[in-house]
Amino acid sequence: MRRVFIYSAIMLLAACSLEPGSEKWCAMKKDQPKSEWSGDDVVTYAKNCLLEGSAVGSKNWCETLSEKPKGEWTANEAASYAKYCVI
Repeated sequence: MRRVFIYSAIMLLAACSLEPGSEKWCAMKKDQPKSEWSGDDVVTYAKNCLLEGSAVGSKNWCETLSEKPKGEWTANEAASYAKYCVI
């Protein structure tokens, strides 16, 4: 029983974390001092946050991905599409 509680708590916390490149993540990073960013943060921010509507889960992102052949989607894109664009 205790083990189930621990696994449930971990899954709940993971679900609440911000996905890199999401709109909320971009807003958080915009307010965070750049000196605290990692190299991955810089790349992810540049790729997903600099252009309006390019953040993972944004309306524009969903539309752009839906036009891309599904055979070319990465596993992360498919999971994010299901999370943000379908539900």
